[in-house]
Amino acid sequence: MPTMRPRFQWNLGRRALPLGERTLVMGILNVTPDSFSDGGRYLAPHAAIDHGHALLDEGADILDIGGESTRPGALIASPLASGSPEAGGVRAVSAQQEFDRILPVLEALRRERPEAILSIDTYKSTVAHAALNAGADIVNDVSGLTWDADMASVIANHRCGLILMHTRGLPSEWHSLPPLPDPVPLVLDELRARAAAALAAGIARQSIVLDPGFGFGKRLDENYPLLARFAELHTLGFPLLAAVSRKGFLAHTLAEALAKSRAQLAPPVSPLPSAAPSSPDRDTATLAACVAAALAGAHLVRVHEVRPAVEALAIADAILAQRPPQP
Repeated sequence: MPTMRPRFQWNLGRRALPLGERTLVMGILNVTPDSFSDGGRYLAPHAAIDHGHALLDEGADILDIGGESTRPGALIASPLASGSPEAGGVRAVSAQQEFDRILPVLEALRRERPEAILSIDTYKSTVAHAALNAGADIVNDVSGLTWDADMASVIANHRCGLILMHTRGLPSEWHSLPPLPDPVPLVLDELRARAAAALAAGIARQSIVLDPGFGFGKRLDENYPLLARFAELHTLGFPLLAAVSRKGFLAHTLAEALAKSRAQLAPPVSPLPSAAPSSPDRDTATLAACVAAALAGAHLVRVHEVRPAVEALAIADAILAQRPPQP
């Protein structure tokens, strides 16, 4: 019986992955020293490889391996970034640094888990090309093919899977972007345009998954309309990914809720929290957001903690299975 979630076959080149039967889980493997969530924990190749095995054993359908943080404020090595590779003593991550971080991990996991579906989280065409040659199945480009003019041709030539994400501006600009009264129309229009550009560049429709880019150029509460109206993204006609794991907008809501709760319990003496919850403390909120996205028809979610997501999404999928067919 059909549900509100359409079915697709995601063409990954060497294989195809059915989407829509259940919510698939993409496990995050950050091989970085400065990720906003778990920077440095898996920078050593042996630690990253062991963690990749653990995520797969916990039920990850896909591993997304990244060698560069694109957290708010990060510098990127792109011609769009004002022509400057460094600022304030911080240098953008070069392609060579990314190679050195991710290739040993990717090659080991491909060798040791040949059945695994591996994704490379990069906006650089040279890194994507090397990773695909080393056995990656998917390129997850947070820029939506806009930060590297050669990325589209690399994807088209390799005939791999592509996650096309919506980003508004550059990470170094996000703090100064004007507010959005309603982010949904903008994301819909710009994702539609970026998908059309990908198709025009020779990337097969069956290879593309769309991601609205939670937190990428959207201010805190601007992310909630995207989550509440996630189902509207189905009008674009592509499979959908929700990448909400440990995002700042969740922490902001948790901090506000905690402050309100403390004020109600003991107004004269309760201090406000000094900071938003740390990244690992956002995992329960992440599960809530993932379930909300799945019930709105997300085909995949991207998470740091795999086992709890697999369990929560099993319940969401059981609910989806009981919904009547859509007209």
